[in-house]
Amino acid sequence: MEIIENVYQLDCASHGHVFFIRADEGILIDTGMPGLAEKILAELEALDGAVQTIKKILLTHHDIDHIGNTKALQEATQAEVWAPQEDVPYIMGEKNRPGIKRILQTIVRPPKPTISGSYQANQSFGEVRVIHAPGHTPGHTIFQYRKVLFIGDLFQEVRGKLDLLPRFLVWDKEEATRSISIIKELQYDWICPSHGMPIKRGTATEEFLKNY
Repeated sequence: MEIIENVYQLDCASHGHVFFIRADEGILIDTGMPGLAEKILAELEALDGAVQTIKKILLTHHDIDHIGNTKALQEATQAEVWAPQEDVPYIMGEKNRPGIKRILQTIVRPPKPTISGSYQANQSFGEVRVIHAPGHTPGHTIFQYRKVLFIGDLFQEVRGKLDLLPRFLVWDKEEATRSISIIKELQYDWICPSHGMPIKRGTATEEFLKNY
């Protein structure tokens, strides 16, 4: 689905969304649950051969439903893969994820990509701004492209409303709360969570954010 011109949420990745920004250098944000690489590539190819334009894959954080197809998509596109520095050891299997995520990583082990770089303060990729928003994971990162926010797992959309993810999935609740407050300082029209549907700025967003 097209959110605004040249910004797409891919239909094939419903549990951990994948977003595509068509720009001079095409950008993918996250890569979904493992096993979807061929479907992702097919959907991108249907967008006027978008596969050939992708130069960057930006990961919001280390969770399996966000990095699952990174290596396969990197190999198919030859794109650079960028990730939060604090989350790279989890992506590369050098550290165990905490809590229930440790159990999940023993069951599902996505192939390790080649990490091209880690985000720096005030970094941008063209018009895509990198915003450090830890809490869900140590290095959790969100992105802004024009007036669209890609918020990873900062919070989720459920039946037209915004809500927190379950506490047992959050690394540090206090950090997450502070990161949510960052949204209030940003100019945006759309919020795109990784779980749930894109939601336009309005009553639902204002009601949620007034608590932070």
